Amino acid sequence: MQFLKTLLWFLVAVVAALFIHGNWTTVRLNLWADLVADVNLPLLLIATFLAGLMPMLLWHHAVRWRMRQRLNSAERAMADLRGAMLPPSSESTPPPVAIPGAVPPGGA
Repeated sequence: MQFLKTLLWFLVAVVAALFIHGNWTTVRLNLWADLVADVNLPLLLIATFLAGLMPMLLWHHAVRWRMRQRLNSAERAMADLRGAMLPPSSESTPPPVAIPGAVPPGGA
């Protein structure tokens, strides 16, 4: 499985490198008040991709963290309930009574 993941990332890197090589042109961005920025097209596309990815990535990590916290809390509650439902420990039970004439376990 690790090989397939590495192969996938390698293919993504090759496609990105080919795209960058084929589209290395300057794009003129008209900003406010006659301010103009000349930006390379691949850098502009990467910046817009990351601008869209980051909020969703942060949201995903926040939801995963929250679910992990809820799961840990539920597991702790279940462990507490299991501990409350266990029979009393052997220290509080009286020792067994010896029956006269009975053979002890293990032989004579």
